[in-house]
Amino acid sequence: MSGSYSLSLVVVSFLIAVLASYTALNLAARRVHAPHGEARWWLLGGSLALGMGVWSMHLLGIQAYSLPIALGYDPGLAVMSLAAALAAAAWALWLSTRRQLRWPALLGGGLVMTSGIGASHYLGMAALRMQPGISYDHGSLGIALLLAMLAATTALCCAHHHSHTGSQPRGWRIVAALVMGIAITGMHYTGIAAAHFAPDSIGAAAMTGLDATALAVLAMVTTIAVLAVALLAVIFDRRMQQRSQLLDTHLLQTRQRLQQATVHDALTGLPNRTLLADRITQAIAKAAPTHTPLAVLFLNLDDFRSVNEIHGHAAGDQVLVVLAQRMLSELGPHGTLARLGADEFVVLSQVSGPDDAVLLAERLFDACTPTVQLERGQVSLRASIGIAMYPDDGNDQRSLICHANTAMSHCKQQLHAGHAFFTSHMQELADRQLRLLQDLRLALERNQLLLHYQPKLMAAGQPVIGAEALLRWQHPELGLLMPDSFIAIAERSGLIIPIGHWVLDQACAQLGRWHAAGYRQWSMAVNLSAVQFTAPDLAQSVAEVLANNGIAADRLTLEVTESTAMRDVEASLKILGELTAMGVHIAIDDFGTGYSSLLYLKRLPASELKIDRAFVKDLDAGGEDAAIVSSIIALGRTLQMRIVAEGVETAAQQAQLDAMGCDQLQGYHFNKPLDAATFSRIYCLPGADTPASTHEAAIRYCAAQ
Repeated sequence: MSGSYSLSLVVVSFLIAVLASYTALNLAARRVHAPHGEARWWLLGGSLALGMGVWSMHLLGIQAYSLPIALGYDPGLAVMSLAAALAAAAWALWLSTRRQLRWPALLGGGLVMTSGIGASHYLGMAALRMQPGISYDHGSLGIALLLAMLAATTALCCAHHHSHTGSQPRGWRIVAALVMGIAITGMHYTGIAAAHFAPDSIGAAAMTGLDATALAVLAMVTTIAVLAVALLAVIFDRRMQQRSQLLDTHLLQTRQRLQQATVHDALTGLPNRTLLADRITQAIAKAAPTHTPLAVLFLNLDDFRSVNEIHGHAAGDQVLVVLAQRMLSELGPHGTLARLGADEFVVLSQVSGPDDAVLLAERLFDACTPTVQLERGQVSLRASIGIAMYPDDGNDQRSLICHANTAMSHCKQQLHAGHAFFTSHMQELADRQLRLLQDLRLALERNQLLLHYQPKLMAAGQPVIGAEALLRWQHPELGLLMPDSFIAIAERSGLIIPIGHWVLDQACAQLGRWHAAGYRQWSMAVNLSAVQFTAPDLAQSVAEVLANNGIAADRLTLEVTESTAMRDVEASLKILGELTAMGVHIAIDDFGTGYSSLLYLKRLPASELKIDRAFVKDLDAGGEDAAIVSSIIALGRTLQMRIVAEGVETAAQQAQLDAMGCDQLQGYHFNKPLDAATFSRIYCLPGADTPASTHEAAIRYCAAQ
């Protein structure tokens, strides 16, 4: 008895075998990279998908071979057929996901897989319970088993490669699924071709077993459902893995950015203090065995704060970025440029000696000098550079950076831009300044600060009209210190704000005492530091001091240096406008030593110009100084300002200044700065309404205060 094939069912059975193989391989591949607890479930799912695919393909294959008799399946043998397919599938997938698959194991696995598929097939055929029984052509059967063996072994090899390779996984998966599908369907249809049915055969299971068509449809529907669920699980897991990988990528990038931020400057991208310290330590460890010289250069941009004040912080950041790039190009790949903060940079470089370090410092200096173009104009800066050498100036990163910083500070204090090598003398000066800073923090509360007063006189021997308050520090160990010794320290540390307020308050209090003694025509001049001048509450602070001491605003003169007033003209105009609106007089101190623009100078609401003592010093000799003083007096007259000359030390200077038309004088020729009590004894005379002349006041005594 012979049957006929339904081509459509053959194609469907092949597609189910391929789809089952593809799904099983996807599930099994998940086992390779899944945690141990999840791996077994992926293997179980793959085995179920492949086993159900093999079994349902067999049932569809029977249906595709149409016999002219009714067919059915023995339930027990049908279940055994399914069990054999599941076992073969589990073995094949487990073997394909092993880390190593040698040829003996591969051949053995192919044999087991072939045996399982064959067992499933022949148990399924036996489940038909054909009467008389089915006979087989042993030659065709052998060929079927051999082809199935080759196909199964190839499928295992492809599946193993798919599970462990990172190259073209989808292509290998499809190839492996096709080969496995060919192995399954090839084994089945070759086996059917080798079967012979007797002409009078009947299917005994048709009457007592399961209907063949119904079971085939049920198996196909169940298999498709299992495969659909399995594929959805694979897709869901893949999506979860992709999201997990994306999250891991983001976390890694975030971690890298955090690590970058930890050791790099956010603005310039240069190494920061932490990374610099590590690189210096590594460089020292490498250089120590051969005593190779290293240079650490500490670079600070002179007057960089004015860039932020005039152009804004965004422009200041732009300048820093541009200069950092310039210095990097000069440094090359063999050194390290780091930014410690604000306008401070440190360079580490291996050098042949001090001369080489000088050349490097000059290149860095030249890199900072050219102008930087900004939206609101150009900026030109210069640098102060301190140099410390390893091993002469230190043998660890901390001492080298500290000593280079000390050399830079010394260079800046010398008022010349350039470079300087660290010396032990610099360290002594730095230690002294540190000690002064520590003592200065306590000077106010310990009442160590005091004021001396230098008399201000009208020209041509007229009476005293007031005084200029000058700060002194009575240090318990170092004696009486002049402002030059500690004002710069106070400005850098911020102590100048409370000290300046104290000076203003004490000076106004003393002026109040003199006014109470009858000298109401006297005025007081007080110097403002650059830091005080830019304080946001300056006008309010001055108003409070005047009110607390009962001083009229027009009796107070605040002196601002020319360079401070011209640093940011627009800001200066605003501040000075607030002060003059109160009635306070403004004096431009040290006039002639800066680089004032007359266009801006005439806009400043100042009422007084003070000629710097440097021009008065050599006035007796005539020449350029006399011409400069004469020009300043003429300029002051034009701008309707009082002209004050300081540093008058001789009668000849007094006479010449009188002749030039100077309004007020002060200097050692009249008297040195005096404490309040001495000033009062000399210049406060009985009968305040008729004050004596300057020279008379100097020789007469008055105890009134």
